[in-house]
Amino acid sequence: MSWSLRPCLPALLTSVLLACSVPLPAGAAVPSWGAKASSPVGTPPQALRPGEWIWDGDASPSGPIAAVVSLTEQRVYVYRNGLPIGISTVSSGKPGHETPTGVFTILQKDKDHRSSTYNNAPMPYQQRLTWDGVALHAGGLPGYPESHGCVHLPSEFARQLFDATHLGMTVVVAQEGTSADALAHPPGFMPIDAASGAEDERPRLAEGESYRWDPPAAGGGPLSILVSGGDRRVLVFQDGVEIGRARFELQEPQRPLGTHVFQLREGRAPGANPQQPDTPVPLWVGLDVPGVESEAGQVLTAARMARVVLPAGFAGRVYPLLRPGTTLMVTDAPVLERQTGPVQRVFDALPPDA
Repeated sequence: MSWSLRPCLPALLTSVLLACSVPLPAGAAVPSWGAKASSPVGTPPQALRPGEWIWDGDASPSGPIAAVVSLTEQRVYVYRNGLPIGISTVSSGKPGHETPTGVFTILQKDKDHRSSTYNNAPMPYQQRLTWDGVALHAGGLPGYPESHGCVHLPSEFARQLFDATHLGMTVVVAQEGTSADALAHPPGFMPIDAASGAEDERPRLAEGESYRWDPPAAGGGPLSILVSGGDRRVLVFQDGVEIGRARFELQEPQRPLGTHVFQLREGRAPGANPQQPDTPVPLWVGLDVPGVESEAGQVLTAARMARVVLPAGFAGRVYPLLRPGTTLMVTDAPVLERQTGPVQRVFDALPPDA
């Protein structure tokens, strides 16, 4: 975790800047909170320490974007076109000033916002969720709920999120006991409808069901694909909506798949297509993402593709939809469901079938 405050600020001011209600004189330097750089994309969310975050905006460069704030986990999850592109630790409202749960939209954005309620307190990269003062913005991150109702974010994560979002974007705020499990403990793919914020309640594949395919009547939007070695599942999204999922066999299961993000480019890769012998090998090119920067520009070989054996009927439906720009995310982590447990009490703070 990294903290940065101007040396001229007195120690007392440094400590109270953790709260949303900090008074600062006009023109005072704005602090910087949290880590300065992203943790590697393969970092488990529960391993992020206060102030740490992951941002992988290139994982899905187009498609609907939405965010889920888990008050239970004190984390926010950001998704685009079904895939996770950002995860961060947060600090939400403390007892007596609890952050409300529910479905919100971004009403206003202000990069250099200062509070009119709390004595000119800086709220950089503010994204307003309610007109009575609840917002996402950069702020103190002590590791437990300690704001006056806002959701505090690391400064650099707040900047990245601010640049990626738009007015009207859906933000769901959830808590264990009052919200669905898939929202209180978000999975590795978008658990909501990006337009409405309603929970996506797609069931697990039934016993003996190798795949499911349910494309919309009218489609054609950006495609993204998520491969989970932990679940032995492939999920396909179009316009942020899941349109298919399948079980797969993993060759050499003792070898991890690793964490990778690829984008489909024009052209073909060398070799024979292990999934569709009569079609060219897709040209998947690695993207520069935190923790696996060395894979940028590298081509996914036919031999590596062959480790994931898809049901023939499923492959026959997916391949015709592949277009340059399609994103492929590969992870060893399970994505269908995850239970990290509630935030533990710290000092005086309070803390699926698919």
